[in-house]
Amino acid sequence: MTKRLNDIDSQLNFLMKGVADVISEKELVLKLKKSAKEKKPLRIKLGVDASASDIHLGTAVPLYKLKQFQELGHHIIFLIGDFTGMIGDPTGQSKTRKPLTEKSIKENSGNLKKQIFRILDPAKTEVVFNSTWCKKMNFSEVIKLASHYTVAQLLERDDFEKRYKGNQAIGLHEFLYPLIQGYDSVVLKADVEICGTDQRFNCLVARSFQEAYGQEPEVIIMMPVLEGLGTKEKMSKSLGNYIGITESAENMFAKVMSITDEQMPDYFNLCTILNSDEVKNIFAAHKDTPKKLKERLAIEIVSIYHDKKSADEAKEVFELKHGKTGRNLRANISQSKEEFKKIAKQIELSKDDLKDNKIWICRLLTLINATSSNSEARRLIQQKAVRINGEVVSDINKELPSSKDGYLVEAGSRKIFYVNFKASEA
Repeated sequence: MTKRLNDIDSQLNFLMKGVADVISEKELVLKLKKSAKEKKPLRIKLGVDASASDIHLGTAVPLYKLKQFQELGHHIIFLIGDFTGMIGDPTGQSKTRKPLTEKSIKENSGNLKKQIFRILDPAKTEVVFNSTWCKKMNFSEVIKLASHYTVAQLLERDDFEKRYKGNQAIGLHEFLYPLIQGYDSVVLKADVEICGTDQRFNCLVARSFQEAYGQEPEVIIMMPVLEGLGTKEKMSKSLGNYIGITESAENMFAKVMSITDEQMPDYFNLCTILNSDEVKNIFAAHKDTPKKLKERLAIEIVSIYHDKKSADEAKEVFELKHGKTGRNLRANISQSKEEFKKIAKQIELSKDDLKDNKIWICRLLTLINATSSNSEARRLIQQKAVRINGEVVSDINKELPSSKDGYLVEAGSRKIFYVNFKASEA
């Protein structure tokens, strides 16, 4: 649905929400005015390398900026860097990345193409792959491309400069990465490029290349880089500090609840669709109750990728597992089995699973897929991370007798099972 914001100032305010930097706002205003006058949509580009198989909340930040341009009726180009993915983005790297295989790139590209449409309108989104033109380039064209930039200019980039001064290797193919990314904008005739602040150098190369090829340089809109869960590092699947947009509502809710209090403002501003006034009002309402504030944040985020009902149910599950309600239920386990059954995976064991009508705790954990092996089960027990009927298990040799009442089994912070025994064998 096209958003109707007739005056340029209103459009600019709408588009600048959450933006860290823009090069330049004056150029963007001129492009918006020209677009309105000629009734010709701007070409808005966002490039994502196919080095990752999933989109997480950090990747979604620039995607939502793309969506805002889409709502204003502009032409959206989502570029999957299947060719550049085989080089590996050197941004922020302290050493040369290993190139990915074509098979991995193909699989990742397919996943990315599906997942972006949880945010963007598929009918109004052009998806392109930079291998389409990069694979057709001959060696003389690559040399011509490289002639537009010097080694000195490339070494101005922070990560290259640090590695060069630290006598760390820089592969020649890594120098080609920003050049190819810049050439993508030439091919696509991009008017605006959305990126993270860590991509500033690469996008400046794109502006330089567009001028060299006789095009008007693109405007660069840079979004803040989202910190990962409870860390100061960039959200990344490789670091395990991420929230994937295809994760279950329960996992998503629990992960949001694990961020630090200091991270909440950024997550509210970058990961929700609330406007700045709504965010201010929420913070004012919960200024003395950070847990309630974080719960509201989790509800907002989960509702975007699932729905409000799923978010409310995820909150209930989280409270049962981690909150006061859960602790009360564990203290009165015989009266609360029906409550736990709502959130637990139901498992039924047979006589063949028992020995002398008992089952070893480690075998039980492995049998119900709470752990992948008995040794992992031992480690989990030693870490005090296993509960039976609300009680922590500390004995790795513990045996559970068959019981007609069954057992509530918790393994780690997110796995919960309700284990029953067949009545005829109990």
